[in-house]
Amino acid sequence: MNSKIHKFTVLPKLPENLKPLLEIAYNLWWSWNPEAVDLFRLTDQNLWDKVKHNPVKMLGTVGIDKLKELSKDEAFISHMINVYNKFLMYKEYSTWYSKNLGNELANIAYFSMEFGLHDSLPIYSGGLGVLSGCHIKSASDIGIPLIGVGLLYSYGNFNQYLSNDGWQMEKYKENDFTNLPVKLVNGLVVDIPIGDETVFARVWKIEVGRIPIYFLDTNFDKNSLENRKITNYLYVGDRESRIKQEILLGIGGMRVLEALKLCPVICHMNEGHSAFLAIEKYRIVMDKFGLNFKEAFELVRNSNIFTTHTPVPAGNEIFDESLIDKYLKPYIEKINVPYDFVKKSGLVEQGFNMTVFALKNSIFANGVSKLHGKISRKMWQFLWNKLPESDVPITHVTNGVHIYSWLSDEFTIIFNRYLVPKWQEEPSDKSLWQRIDNIPDAEIWRSHLRLKERLIGFVRQRLEKQLLSRKRPNSEIRTASEVLEPDTLTIGFARRFAEYKRAFLIFKDIERLTSILNDKNRPVQIIIAGKAHQSDRVGKEIIKNIISTVRKPELRRKIVFIEDYDLNVAKYLVQGVDVWLNTPRRPLEASGTSGMKAAINGVLNLSILDGWWDEAFNGENGWAIGSGEEYEENHDVQDAIESMMLYDIIENEIVPLFYSTGLDNVPHKWVKRMKNSVKTITPFFNTNRMVQEYTSKFYTPVSKNLKKLTNNNFKVLKNLVAWKDRVISSWENVHIKSVVTTKKSEIYVGDDIEIKAHIVMSDFTEQDIAVVLYYGKLDSEERIIEGKTELMTPVGKDDSGCMIFSAVITNENSGSFGFNVRLLPKHEGVLNEFIEGLIRIG
Repeated sequence: MNSKIHKFTVLPKLPENLKPLLEIAYNLWWSWNPEAVDLFRLTDQNLWDKVKHNPVKMLGTVGIDKLKELSKDEAFISHMINVYNKFLMYKEYSTWYSKNLGNELANIAYFSMEFGLHDSLPIYSGGLGVLSGCHIKSASDIGIPLIGVGLLYSYGNFNQYLSNDGWQMEKYKENDFTNLPVKLVNGLVVDIPIGDETVFARVWKIEVGRIPIYFLDTNFDKNSLENRKITNYLYVGDRESRIKQEILLGIGGMRVLEALKLCPVICHMNEGHSAFLAIEKYRIVMDKFGLNFKEAFELVRNSNIFTTHTPVPAGNEIFDESLIDKYLKPYIEKINVPYDFVKKSGLVEQGFNMTVFALKNSIFANGVSKLHGKISRKMWQFLWNKLPESDVPITHVTNGVHIYSWLSDEFTIIFNRYLVPKWQEEPSDKSLWQRIDNIPDAEIWRSHLRLKERLIGFVRQRLEKQLLSRKRPNSEIRTASEVLEPDTLTIGFARRFAEYKRAFLIFKDIERLTSILNDKNRPVQIIIAGKAHQSDRVGKEIIKNIISTVRKPELRRKIVFIEDYDLNVAKYLVQGVDVWLNTPRRPLEASGTSGMKAAINGVLNLSILDGWWDEAFNGENGWAIGSGEEYEENHDVQDAIESMMLYDIIENEIVPLFYSTGLDNVPHKWVKRMKNSVKTITPFFNTNRMVQEYTSKFYTPVSKNLKKLTNNNFKVLKNLVAWKDRVISSWENVHIKSVVTTKKSEIYVGDDIEIKAHIVMSDFTEQDIAVVLYYGKLDSEERIIEGKTELMTPVGKDDSGCMIFSAVITNENSGSFGFNVRLLPKHEGVLNEFIEGLIRIG
């Protein structure tokens, strides 16, 4: 017999003088402030660990007697007041943004399918979520007016455990929102059209320093049982549930912003999962400003930014056309938007591609490393088939990490002592990091050894729990306290177990690996962690094979696999190992960030030259496997060659360097490489620099252009739409008739070359068309590399009526150089001249 459940919520109740604890707990600022972490740890050390470092749950669980005791503890109260004052000052003090940009930017909404903010908030899966979390934290630190938008999952990501034969199993634990640092936005429920249904979403808010993140959740009684499940799990496998999630994130997210009166807004799409937001933005600007669809499309595209994170096909979401028809067509037609146009904007041969739709609806797009930008231009060139690959309008902003979230306490103390505290305010100042060389080698080494000992203690405890949970024999459980040694060279490997990340590479030759690990004089040990996607059988097979290898008697104490990898495990690993191993199949890793987290803690990278490492490695700050080779399809050959390289580097370079110590037992040459790593990697590969780059490259130009487009009742926007129709329809009539140069047979450094281009302008004037000289050094295939541009100047007409444009090149270096002349459409409202794909080259 069913009965009505009368619900009520029990909240933490604290003595009056402890109330600041609750305010701090509900803002994730505490998670990257060591003194705040210590404050909660001091509240109840055992309980702190038991609740997975969740202060909200701890304050609601700790006994009343304990709270009364703390309320009378003068030392604790003093510490709390100090932390609280720092928290209040953090929210009020001037920032990089306020000092440099004032109030120049419009609101920026950052949409992401997942946010990796802290291990107590399991609403993330992997690198994309962790990057989102670091982006938000740095935006808070430097004061960018950002607003996060995401989904709040009832179960989120899974907990991993292994069966006795090493097969990955998944266990889902329901998130108790009442014991998480999330607050319901009272009275705010948005309705989202999904197919023929209306789905309702309530809205939750998380404070991350100065930045709010709004999360949508459908699991409440206003929805049908089926629709309540939409936000149950992150990255659900079946396609109908997935498209519902992405409509909820995109269209629902925009409705939340509209309800909060935050529109119009610049939208930054972190991956293509939120791309349907463009559809709702069409509706909002048409309703709000009375624009027609062409004008709305132009305004929307000029206010969207898109970041793509992967060249792997599985990371670029594709839906069958029938799902687009079923779940989007009814709403799109209802709001008087041309459905065929929307559908065509995302259609490719395989179906409706969310990345393609995002690219078509964004004014700027970027990859997440220099190499990934290049790969992305090649991958998506077909969308702009008239443009040379180098001109495809996809640039790059290399990822970083939020230093204060990943830096160990030990290294924070050292940096404060030798770099002066300014490094915390301006971590991208390269000159500050040069002071690393002033730190005594022994001091860095002792700090590193303490972190390593802490890691090994953590691993032993974790391994014992794993073995107990699998009911392994007592003889095997006892070995948990004997695995790993603090004075042994330790290699760490932790990431998602996708096939292209090649966790198996170091296990290709077990006999050679065993010999390396068990060398009596110079042993090596390995710590491994990571999850496979729940539906990835190949990834699970890789884990199973590794577990089978780990259990060999001769390797049992030398290799440890840590189950249930999360942000807490990641911190121990990136702070405590000696070498961070990364073996992706180039060029499939867009960026990667785990190696950056390791580097800021003095851990040295050993990696394939892919993603971020391709631009970070300088020969003195770690090791590279190979020289950036790419193998066409022959993966077996690639794996065999690169595994041999890996063993050679470990045996011949890493091991000798690590064990080469002085009379003081400090490996001075190793420490020198540690210092090189910190001072070359930290000032660039951090999210403060990354967010500042997003601001200068995208946020600021887009914000300024939007003001221009919307001024005077959208005069520039409407003019732009009419101009665009005229240019596209008549572009075929524009030609480069001839290019004339004063080039001689021999040119010397310092000589000038004048170039004149004769242009058939048709019905256009120089106000409509930019004539651009593109020049630079030539590679072996006679392609211009690192080209420069110069706007050519109109100087008159020739006898046939063609306009003549002129420019001068000064040759500053010797070598083989070349140039061409380009015609591009030009308008005061055009922010990205390549976005329409219109170009003439001669």
